[in-house]
Amino acid sequence: MLDFFFDVYYNVEMNVKNFVSCFTEQLGCDFFAGVPDSQLKEFCDYIYDKFELGKSHFICANEGNATALAAGAYLASGKIPVVYLQNSGIGNLVNPISSLHNDKVYGIPCVYVVGWRGEPGIKDEPQHLFQGIITLEQLRILDIATIVVDKLTTEEELIKAMAAHKEFLNSGKSIAFIVKKETFSSDTNVEYFNKNILNRESIIEAVVDVCGDDLVVCTTGKASRELFEIRERKNMSHKYDFLTVGSMGHSSSIALGIALKKPSTKVWCIDGDGAAIMHMGAMATIGAASPDNLVHIVINNEAHETVGGMPTVASKICFKKIANGCGYPNVLFADDKVTLNSALKKATKSNSLTFIEIKAALGARENLGRPTTTVKENKHTFVRYVKGLN
Repeated sequence: MLDFFFDVYYNVEMNVKNFVSCFTEQLGCDFFAGVPDSQLKEFCDYIYDKFELGKSHFICANEGNATALAAGAYLASGKIPVVYLQNSGIGNLVNPISSLHNDKVYGIPCVYVVGWRGEPGIKDEPQHLFQGIITLEQLRILDIATIVVDKLTTEEELIKAMAAHKEFLNSGKSIAFIVKKETFSSDTNVEYFNKNILNRESIIEAVVDVCGDDLVVCTTGKASRELFEIRERKNMSHKYDFLTVGSMGHSSSIALGIALKKPSTKVWCIDGDGAAIMHMGAMATIGAASPDNLVHIVINNEAHETVGGMPTVASKICFKKIANGCGYPNVLFADDKVTLNSALKKATKSNSLTFIEIKAALGARENLGRPTTTVKENKHTFVRYVKGLN
């Protein structure tokens, strides 16, 4: 049994500035790290605007990376760090929380700010539903005290909650603020942009136009939504596509597994820069396996666009060199229509593992919809088609 349970449900929309000031003034926090979440958009925008990126604020590859980074900051400064994430990222936290932060190991305290997607009773996307149900229990099992906040929470109530937990934190334990939908208001207006020219939806359409009856595995977020609507618009079947609506960063591994089991069929993986960075080790596994029938595409808009637009580190790294270093024998690059068409044409003719980095602009259609089939329908349709292949 855990030593401590503390769930507070507070019953005015909270300004995110007041929320953050509670951490900085009440707990002395001056270091923030995390992975963006759309439910925490106002919080993420405020942190991005007020704390220097690369010094007191880090947008990390994944949530475990953020937690370990926070541990290092604490060891060097003695100040309690803040890690922010969507609750779907709790799985990436389990190892560093259990074997590093916990007070039975090193006793390194941390404050977590967690967007509560899939909150019971609130309509959400299918990949969030089970995670929403188990969020509080997951954190309790990890011996993290939970404080649930919503738009009615006052600054005074937050200060009281933090004061109640100071001794708890000083003992080497951690707390998590679980943030409900539409909790924050904000006066901060941050605009994210890059200088790339290709539109992601047009890139995906170009892939659809060349891949024919091949299999497509598409990453989570807007990319899968766009792929679905492109098939609808062209009156095409969805049987070719596996839409990875959750499990960010794992589409390329799913595609590898399919490619290895169906060596006579070309498999296209449509990935994003944030997803590829989140579990970059997958590229090493893919390169080592080197299936001749896999095309791994990373659409690089240098941002976590689906959850608000905060930048990834993709503008500061070279995917081509990473792919080469991981053993991909055929590495291509595109940043305009001419190079895109050329790269896709080469990929269709290639008989070796191919990697394509495609630079993309930020932005999506305002009327972009969501798949009208369920995730299980998507799986069953895809599996039926795959079973009929050689």
